[in-house]
Amino acid sequence: MRKNWLSTNVAVVGEFDVITRYFSSLGSGEFVDLSVGDDAAALTVPPNSELIVSTDSSVLDTHFTDDVFPEDVGYKAVASAVSDLAAMGAEPLGMTLALTMPSVDDLWLHGLSQGLARGCHEYRLPLVGGDTTRGPLSLTLTVMGFCPRGEKLLRSEARVGDKICVSGCLGDAAFGLSVMQGNYRGSEVDVDDQEYLVGRFTHPKARLDLGCRLRQHATSCIDLSDGLLQDAAHVANASGVRFSIHSAAIPLSTALVSAVGEALALEYALSGGEDYELLFTLPPDSDVPDEVSVIGAVETGEGVYCDVMSREQGYDHFH
Repeated sequence: MRKNWLSTNVAVVGEFDVITRYFSSLGSGEFVDLSVGDDAAALTVPPNSELIVSTDSSVLDTHFTDDVFPEDVGYKAVASAVSDLAAMGAEPLGMTLALTMPSVDDLWLHGLSQGLARGCHEYRLPLVGGDTTRGPLSLTLTVMGFCPRGEKLLRSEARVGDKICVSGCLGDAAFGLSVMQGNYRGSEVDVDDQEYLVGRFTHPKARLDLGCRLRQHATSCIDLSDGLLQDAAHVANASGVRFSIHSAAIPLSTALVSAVGEALALEYALSGGEDYELLFTLPPDSDVPDEVSVIGAVETGEGVYCDVMSREQGYDHFH
């Protein structure tokens, strides 16, 4: 385990020095009129568009531990926040960062800024402002995007007869987290598979492009952060319908099945969370995008039914 960065303080610098040194270079973008350095940022929202805003926090010992590389902390904070824009069908405008830390550590901040820079570049999402303050370590990102007026994706419009769809494969990130927590020490998991699955936890891919393509097609959408069953229940309850999910149709990666077997892989997929794939519904006659699986149908009723129910129902921040 690497040395806890919180025990060191290798540089004594001020708030504005931190902002200038690590974050001021990340603020340029197509829709940015005024970025880091003033009392507030100024962004241009394209005509006939709606502003879409979401806030996401990453807290030490809740979302990451002190032995996670700061580059991974920074990148994942961006990707997980951007995933909410994807679920709304939004295109990126910019983001702000509120960084709270107990002391200043140049090495850790450099790594964090590298991870943030990767996320800013990958998702075309400039860092246009924020705040730094002293306290327990946490990052709070507010991401802003836009979509054509009236085309945003909601959780509340799924209709009986719709197809239930999911992008990518599920369960990989939850297994990756379990590996990082030391639960598979001494196991015979293939090294390449293990590296891939841990990477699915530390470097999730927000589905921005898919979210935009789903506008005018999907009837509902949510990103999978808390587990398939729990997030599906959010949509079903908001829409006043029942989600009927077929376990055999849930997409599982070859690496995950090889590592733990199909039964446990399915358990991770149903309740593990952290995949940041999109779960959405399409009218029954709609074409299904590439890299998307149909896992069930919307029915009359309420809640979620699956022929194989998980022992866990998903992640909850307060349990």
